[in-house]
Amino acid sequence: MSAIPISGVAWVLLGGILNGSFVLPMKRMPAWRWENIWLPYSVVAMIVAPWFLATATVPHLADVYHHGSWSALIKVMLFGFGWGIGSVFFGLGIDKVGMALGYAIVLGITASFGSLLPLAILHPDRLLTRQGYALMAGTGLVLVGLVFLSVAGRRREQETVAPTAPNAKSGFAFGMLLCILSGIFSAMLNFSFVFGKELTDSSVSGARAAMSANPVWALALSAGFLANSAYCGYLLNKNHTWPVFCQGRTLAYSGGVILMGLVWFGAIVAYGVGAASLGELGGIVGWPLLMAMTVIAANFWGALTGEWTRASRVSRCYWWSGIASLLVAIYVISLGGAGSG
Repeated sequence: MSAIPISGVAWVLLGGILNGSFVLPMKRMPAWRWENIWLPYSVVAMIVAPWFLATATVPHLADVYHHGSWSALIKVMLFGFGWGIGSVFFGLGIDKVGMALGYAIVLGITASFGSLLPLAILHPDRLLTRQGYALMAGTGLVLVGLVFLSVAGRRREQETVAPTAPNAKSGFAFGMLLCILSGIFSAMLNFSFVFGKELTDSSVSGARAAMSANPVWALALSAGFLANSAYCGYLLNKNHTWPVFCQGRTLAYSGGVILMGLVWFGAIVAYGVGAASLGELGGIVGWPLLMAMTVIAANFWGALTGEWTRASRVSRCYWWSGIASLLVAIYVISLGGAGSG
């Protein structure tokens, strides 16, 4: 088993902490609907911040894209758009099932798909090795964790939602579906990073290695913005919620949205820096590590904000069992990614 650079791991874990924390300001914006928050957040996180950083840190950025192959550019954009769909599902899913449960389901699936599929496609010779077996075993553990979390979530809904609420069960089931779909689509952001290596390598000559992934992030996140902005625009028109932007503490809400965008994009940058330090399999090794710390951070905040205080001891036991299964799965996947095969 090869050693993993400590500095690279530290950067990836920092990214996980930021990724697990960025939605917190949403809890302080009761006057705004989901679409009122998600649209300006998307502008900051997926357009303004990535292009500003890419322009500032990668000399001759236009040349990087000009000399990149159409194949690489299209893959980065298509995977970015797919991730954007997952991002929409994520925002809607956590609104229905809660921050801690939503993060655990989405990131548990994303960790497995985002690590296993690139290994199978780019390094098929390593799939039937100790490395590949570890990744497949981790995927199985994720499914076990999802069962525990599903039971925990249903029990919590029954214990904390008033019996007269007619749509409580269907709302939870729909939220679970959204989180599962989000987990599948969200893995595509890592596909952009892994399959965009050509752009990363091209930018190294002018940019520091730590910033070499910035052209990939700018292009992928812009494609993801299309999915996010389209759905938000649809909801704003359908629900007639454009005037809601003028409700509540507009200045404070705007600051919260900007903070969300910067914290989330900071997580992506930190992950890119760390993964670049982890060698040839950085995108495979680093991704499950990012997910692990994100789950830990999200559940810390979920517990701190009282999402499970009214749930029974049995429900919380199921919840922690699910979290434990996901963390063990991510640990196993990480060990597999660190192996040399």
